[in-house]
Amino acid sequence: MHVLIADAFEQSGLDGLAAAGCTISYHPDLKAQALRDAVVSTKADVLVVRSTPVTADMLEAGALSLVVRAGAGYNTIDVAAASKRGIYVSNCPGKNAVAVAELTIGLMLALDRRMADGVADLRAGQWNKKTFSKAHGLLGSTLGLIGYGNIGQEVAKRAIAFGLDVLVWSRRLSSGEESTDLAVSIATSPDEVARRSDIVSVHLALNKETRGFIGEPFFAAMKPGAMFINTARAELVDYAALERAVRERGLRAGLDVFPDEPSTGSAPFTSSLASLPGVYGTHHIGASTDQAQEAIAAETVRIVSSFMQTGSVPNVVNLAQTTPATHTLVVRHRDRPGVLAFVFDQLRLVGINVQETDNIIFAGAEAAVARINLDREPTDETLATLRSGHADIIDVRVFAV
Repeated sequence: MHVLIADAFEQSGLDGLAAAGCTISYHPDLKAQALRDAVVSTKADVLVVRSTPVTADMLEAGALSLVVRAGAGYNTIDVAAASKRGIYVSNCPGKNAVAVAELTIGLMLALDRRMADGVADLRAGQWNKKTFSKAHGLLGSTLGLIGYGNIGQEVAKRAIAFGLDVLVWSRRLSSGEESTDLAVSIATSPDEVARRSDIVSVHLALNKETRGFIGEPFFAAMKPGAMFINTARAELVDYAALERAVRERGLRAGLDVFPDEPSTGSAPFTSSLASLPGVYGTHHIGASTDQAQEAIAAETVRIVSSFMQTGSVPNVVNLAQTTPATHTLVVRHRDRPGVLAFVFDQLRLVGINVQETDNIIFAGAEAAVARINLDREPTDETLATLRSGHADIIDVRVFAV
């Protein structure tokens, strides 16, 4: 199996893929047209990326079967285009959670103690203990978390250890779909988190429902002087509204992500928000620890190895949650060659499409039951043909989905 890697990748991951028997093309600086050309020329089966965008043109041009995002999100991949071509998209959820959580807590501490400003003064030859000894401290403050996935839970663990009260909002928790073993309180709405928290940290996945999720009303509800932390995705937040809140209401912000970030590791960058007093920025480095990258590399190797050896892909993000199936055809049959081919051929003749199927074999491998999901109900005539048209079909039934 040929694996094209188009971003920086750990040596342990390269070694793991080679040990699994993969042919590797490692080009960590490929972008845009150059990446499309490489997808075509290498005839790669698998593409591995971190932050590099994967477009519909790239997916349609080559022979890819799998795209692995070596990280938690996958918003840089055209998942819809991949789905149209039957290309799996997989990611590595949770493997960078501790690294991002550590940076999140670090930004809270840095803002409270004004560490970056103090360092800047010392480097400039200024001793200013009177100014920098003024800090509130985190103990007893309320930390509000918007989103409570792997990263949010790791942040909560560390915040509790620092003596913060943790208030959580997530759709899953507020709807009662999931519970939490940690000593956190559950908010009924994001607005409640904004009103009650001294510090707010965002840990949502980016999708069409969450894009622009935090905006003017949220910042207006926050306490004057409160902290706002974003180590997730810039697109979750209205940064113009955040800048106004910093200027007008004294909010403090710790940001690891920004709109219009450079696509390369080193480039000029200006941000009116990042330049404000009370705003501490980092360079989208939340997942950039050796520990996190080693874990992501190992997970990438596991995904590719599973696909190569079994055809099964862990962590797939683009399988259908529901299908157009309206009925399930259940065929009990002898486990003989040609039985299912006969069933599928009869369905094809009447224009019925198979959405999903499984075939369960009984002990001794003499008989089996096939469950076939269909996009419409077979007629009585079709069912009669299935029952009588093949000697190895024992019984046929149909059920509405």
